[in-house]
This record gives sequence, structure tokens and C-alpha cells, in this order.
Amino acid sequence: MTNPEQTRPTALVTGVGRTVGIGAGIAARLAATGWNIAFTYWTPYDDRMTWGVEKGATEAITKTLIGYGAAVTAIEADLADPAAPAAVYDEAERRLGPVTALVMCHAESVDSGLLDTTVESFDRHFAVNTRASWLLIREHGRRYRGRHGDGRVIALTSDHTVGNLPYGASKGALDRITQAAAHELAHLGISCNVINPGPIDTGWMSDEGRDLLLRQTPLGRLGTPRDTANLVAFLCSPEGQWINGQLLLSNGGFA
Repeated sequence: MTNPEQTRPTALVTGVGRTVGIGAGIAARLAATGWNIAFTYWTPYDDRMTWGVEKGATEAITKTLIGYGAAVTAIEADLADPAAPAAVYDEAERRLGPVTALVMCHAESVDSGLLDTTVESFDRHFAVNTRASWLLIREHGRRYRGRHGDGRVIALTSDHTVGNLPYGASKGALDRITQAAAHELAHLGISCNVINPGPIDTGWMSDEGRDLLLRQTPLGRLGTPRDTANLVAFLCSPEGQWINGQLLLSNGGFA
């Protein structure tokens, strides 16, 4: 799939809004290993989160990917819109050709528990984390025309539950959808896996939270986007083909 003598395949990576994010790390690693990259972002989400919008992030990420020899297209998309997944694939295919690998890093993530989650927030989490992911996988299955065994679907998940009801519940549903896809897309030669990266320090942690998470990680450090990106790159490689239908913990032993 990454043979330099062949045309570079295309990976669609969703949720690439910040240079320090997991999505950006994954996109860079895939570009470095021979993929062209289409990526999505949605600045209104970052704008209402504590970290805010990173000005120039899309341009900086694009420049990094081009530096690895990748053809790149950035697509702004509100994945809460059920029409967005098909539109994203239309644009990616128009600019870069057929998509071989779908890597889903997008997320709606707002802390709230059983008693204080609003219906609006609950529905938004499921629209973005669950419904959009299903629709993206569906588009991938409907449009995939690559060689049998080369196709990939990879989703990022989380085991958050307490105090993070809508996020954790919607991610749990995503897990089941992706694992089902490993069987339902088998005839197309698409492998489908879920990665739980554990706590990745991308600027959202408080000092207190960081210290707590460090104490729970045997390796004595927090995860980085590169740690997750290395696993994604392996799963997208020919050597990763046989891993299928799995929920993989890549978290340094975090418990």
C-alpha cells in the first residue's frame, strides 16, 4: 500500500483541527509513510471549547503533510449534519481520488453526568460521535473500489463514563458499529478496528489531572499523538491487515 513505485493511496482523517491534536499526528505519520491525506476540521467546535480556535492550524497542518510528499486537501465539515459524510467523500474523491483508509478522530466531548446532561447535548454527541461515524463507514463501504485486503476503517474511542455520560455512551456505540463493520465489509476486503489511546496530553489537562493520570500509567509518562499515530500507521500498512474487528488498547498500561 505504501510502495513508492505505486501511486500513493488516500487516507481520509476526520477531526484534524489543531496542530497538537491526535488527528494531526495521525495525518502526519500516514503522510510520512506514503499516503495522500484528505482531512476534515470544524472550527466552531474548537471555538466553544476551552482551548479555542488555533489560528492558522489548517494551513500549518497542510504544509507539514506536503513536506512529506503528500497531496493534501482540507475539508471544513460539520459532522452533526447527516449530509456531511457524503459531501466529505465527494470532495475527497474529487481532489485526491478514491479513499482507501478512513481514520475517524472527530469527536464531540463536553463533560456532564447523568443528572446534568441536557437532551440537546446528548443528541449532539450521538450525532457527531455515533451517527456521523456510521455514515462515514457506510460511505466508505459503498465507494471502496480498491484491492481486496487494502481497505481500512479505524475509529478512535474512549472508556470515559462517569461524569462524561454522552461522550462515553456515544463512543461505546461507535465501538459496536466499527466492530460490526469488520464483518459486514469483509466481502470488500476492508479491515475495521477501534483504538482506545488512553489519556493523550493535547493541552486539555489541568495540572492536577495530569499528575493523577501520570500516577495511573506504569510507563511514567502520558501518551502523545505520535504514540497513537504509530499504531494507526501499522494498521494501515500491509503488515497490519490481519488485525481486524478489534478494540485495541494503546495506552501505556493506563488503568
